[in-house]
Amino acid sequence: MSAHGQRRILRRTVRGVLIYAALIAIAWCAVGPILWALGASLKAEGTVSDPNPIPSDPHWSNYGEVFGLLPLGRMLLNTAVYAGCITAGQVFFCSLAGYAFARLRFPGREVLFLAYLTTLMVPLTVTVIPQFILMRTFGWVDTPWAMIVPGLFGSAFGTYLMRQFFRTLPAELEEAAILDGCSTWQVYWRVLLPHARPAVMVLAVLTWITVWNDFLWPLVMIQRNEIATVTLGLVRLQGQYHTQWPLLMAAAVTVLTPLLIVYAFAQKSFVRGVAQSGLGGR
Repeated sequence: MSAHGQRRILRRTVRGVLIYAALIAIAWCAVGPILWALGASLKAEGTVSDPNPIPSDPHWSNYGEVFGLLPLGRMLLNTAVYAGCITAGQVFFCSLAGYAFARLRFPGREVLFLAYLTTLMVPLTVTVIPQFILMRTFGWVDTPWAMIVPGLFGSAFGTYLMRQFFRTLPAELEEAAILDGCSTWQVYWRVLLPHARPAVMVLAVLTWITVWNDFLWPLVMIQRNEIATVTLGLVRLQGQYHTQWPLLMAAAVTVLTPLLIVYAFAQKSFVRGVAQSGLGGR
């Protein structure tokens, strides 16, 4: 082999090693805190700072004690109900609006869509006070309705995502369905929506994670533990038992577990949906 070929192989090898080293470093920044929290949740009080990440005598009782100090089970159920309702509403209304903006023609369609899209630039903190006033007017403060209704009827991001995906579907599908006598609703529901499953999965997973991790809106709306979310539970646990770090880490791992389960089941569909919907950088 010539010297030029050897240099090319050497450069390629060095480049590959650097890329994999960078990927490992990035992965460790994401996974490292989770592993540390898992190890800390099994330690005894006063040993959290122990450099050994795996305790020699795991205290599994920390998880049971968390459920005794806080109605964490009820909070997990509350959050799952809120996330499930909002996810179903987001998928339905965003896909419906995305279909209208992508396939139907009506006056002012592009202007209306652009105006709707500009709401993405409005920070959430700007709209919290007006939304709180509306919830108070309806008498929904400190009720489950305040957690479900405001996020039920779609979002600008979800509508944009579904619109972009619907625009990639061939027009022949719609034309064939119309020739077969399908109405506009039937074209959307029976023909195009089944083909938009990748985008639906992306929207569903992102919405579920967003609602599950939301803290500001529950903090403003909810005072009772009976209808509180897991994020509120973690903060209240920290405020009451701020020195018991193993219990806090046990609660954090418990809250994180459902997200990992959802992503594990939806991983393939989520990755495929990101690639096909254009979020992957195409």
